[in-house]
Amino acid sequence: MTDTESPPEPSFPDDLEAVRTALIEWYEDDHRDFPWRRTDDPYAILVSEVMSQQTQLGRVVEAWEAFLERWPTTAELAAADRADVVGFWTDHSLGYNNRAKYLHEAAAQIEAEYGGEFPETPAELQELMGVGPYTANAVASFAFNNGDAVVDTNVKRVLYRAFDVPDDDSVFEDAANDLMPAGRSRVWNNGIMELGGVACGQTPRCDEAGCPWREWCSAYETGDFTAPDVPTQPSFEGSRRQFRGRIISTLKEYNELELDRLGPRIRVDYAPDGEYGREWLEGLLADLADEELVELDRDGESVVARLRR
Repeated sequence: MTDTESPPEPSFPDDLEAVRTALIEWYEDDHRDFPWRRTDDPYAILVSEVMSQQTQLGRVVEAWEAFLERWPTTAELAAADRADVVGFWTDHSLGYNNRAKYLHEAAAQIEAEYGGEFPETPAELQELMGVGPYTANAVASFAFNNGDAVVDTNVKRVLYRAFDVPDDDSVFEDAANDLMPAGRSRVWNNGIMELGGVACGQTPRCDEAGCPWREWCSAYETGDFTAPDVPTQPSFEGSRRQFRGRIISTLKEYNELELDRLGPRIRVDYAPDGEYGREWLEGLLADLADEELVELDRDGESVVARLRR
């Protein structure tokens, strides 16, 4: 396809109402029972969406329940010590700690700028710290039934296989919105994401999961289950993300440490002048300082790191 050519059109069935009804009935009949699917509280849903970014949903449940038990409202989260929120994130292995910082700041925004009431549209929700288009739309959909079609990796895979939607982000979004029944973003987005997670994974389970779209699905008819490439997570073991998490955990325990006392607690082969020495450690700390997660005090050649409060 040249730069001037338009991508090919999806192959939607003539009876879209039957397609929509089949998915909704399949979802409502039986689906994975995650606790955030049993609430329309926008705060609880925002927490689940932020925690679920690149984290397996099964691991999120315990962390989500513990987080809401500790900080059950935006008011209580906004009043919390940010170091405690970041420490919770690290203790529960929830990935990038700046998500915890942004969630804390978003809670403060809701209290200060919105009088404790959540905005309800995707555009308004994007004004919150750390809330991008996908998360804003998910919260609008699941809390207020007021969103557009959610398009994540699972949804793209479903649309590509079932209806030959070409691998083009704008076409995926248009196709997803064309399929979604008006005024039903809550059940529809839950349903199509469930379809991608349960029946139409990288290894499809069409018959086993009772996929409701088999009679219309191009991949099921042809046996060609290729799909757009799925981004892979870089290895966590030995990654900068792993060592950043160790820094947060260590400073949470010791309050503050000078570099050469912090380094050996981060990796056993730390050597001040070695490959993994002060320069390497200062690079990690500089990133965390830029994200306002740690503070660095310099006194000559001595550098002391502490969690920012």
